[in-house]
Amino acid sequence: MKVCLLTEGSYPYVVGGVSAWTHMLIQGLPEVEFTVYSIGALAKDRGNFKYKLPENCTAVQEVFLDEVLSERATGLIPPMLTNEECQALTSLVGNKDDIDFDCLMGIFRNRQWKSPFDIFMSEDFFKVIQRAYKEQFSYLPFTDYFWTIRSMLLPFFYLLQQKNLPQADVYHSVATGYCGIIGAVAAAQYHKPFILTEHGIYARERENEIIKSDWVRGDFKGIWIDYFYNLGRLAYQKADQVYTLFEHNAHIEAEIGCPPEKIHVVPNGIHMERFASVPKLTDHPGPIVIGAVVRVVPIKDISTLLYAFYRVQQERTDTEFYIMGNLEEEPEYAALMKSLARNLSLKHVHFTGTVNVAEYLPRMDILVLSSISEGQPLAVLEGFAAHRPYVTTDVGCCRELIYGDSQDHLGSAGSVVPPMNDKALADEILRLAGSFQLRSRMADIGYERVKNSYTYELFINAYREIYQSCHKLTKKGG
Repeated sequence: MKVCLLTEGSYPYVVGGVSAWTHMLIQGLPEVEFTVYSIGALAKDRGNFKYKLPENCTAVQEVFLDEVLSERATGLIPPMLTNEECQALTSLVGNKDDIDFDCLMGIFRNRQWKSPFDIFMSEDFFKVIQRAYKEQFSYLPFTDYFWTIRSMLLPFFYLLQQKNLPQADVYHSVATGYCGIIGAVAAAQYHKPFILTEHGIYARERENEIIKSDWVRGDFKGIWIDYFYNLGRLAYQKADQVYTLFEHNAHIEAEIGCPPEKIHVVPNGIHMERFASVPKLTDHPGPIVIGAVVRVVPIKDISTLLYAFYRVQQERTDTEFYIMGNLEEEPEYAALMKSLARNLSLKHVHFTGTVNVAEYLPRMDILVLSSISEGQPLAVLEGFAAHRPYVTTDVGCCRELIYGDSQDHLGSAGSVVPPMNDKALADEILRLAGSFQLRSRMADIGYERVKNSYTYELFINAYREIYQSCHKLTKKGG
């Protein structure tokens, strides 16, 4: 069986998170031949893999969105689209929820456009833009509107025109977004099943980024946000099955527009044995050591973490802090966070960079996660496997991991606090730091929770069955 995994801004260029999940999936199913179709932002990253590919990963096909900027339009294009195709484009441009994706694919797959820019030079498309503008956006400057739509849709059109998509028995996208679109296109082209696993909710993550961004102004933020929600809905529409990590995500997907009958929950899983040698917590005389296993990037909100550390250190000088994770993904942000630590006069703060987490966890008394967005963080599961309690923000699946779901009555494995609230984060760290018995009890609960529900074996066996089921459908259909 051959599976094509479709990734975006993650594997194999980034360590941790979705990339770690993807790598574990490939390693865990040696009987499956994997290819990876990877969509990246910048061509300078070509071949800069952070993972050694497993033997059963036979190819990585790389596409970079900045490469479209080297293309040039060939000139004005006379009318050539059908009424149905113009309507599909009008729905796309207007961010409506009745987009005919099959019709959109036909525009780009059935015609020989010499450049992704050509459609923007067509009379048909200009009329589509004018129509959408008059109906919905006439309060905006038309020139600004036109260039916003052009920059928004250019990557989408570029991907729809990609040739030589890899052939596989199953197409499996690890997000909605652009990789979900390519998965839908490839599955339609080769008449194969298309499945989707969503870790965090892609559209919501893009929404958070756009709201905080400086590159989108005023009312144009809403246009961009609606666009990414539409990409998500298109991926849901074309997927045969949608898998997510926990029940709350499933409810959000249904609210966005995924048919509930398609949605299934498959939790993450970790190698428990990797942490078997980590000793349990001890009531030692030395400083309380607090750690965060986290990539140093904005979505992990390292600034809130550092401000919380500052508050903790005002109350307890016998504390030490470790931030364990990649510093290279966004080096300017990493430098800014190091500068913030110096400006706060924080003592005993260590930015370790990428490390073997299992070697560092024995030093930790409390683990912390300060993210503003998460799916089901592997770092929390690994901390539990190492018998360490966690204080997390209330994002993604963290509440369920810390307190258990409706079927789990073990108790609390730590604490959950609101995102971007350094005082609440500091207060909970201090509460746990003040009682070894509390930390120890929470650590034992976390260990039992991960052992019961979040092991690597459960995760791998679930996807083995999913792929086998898809493969049977493929054989039956063709």
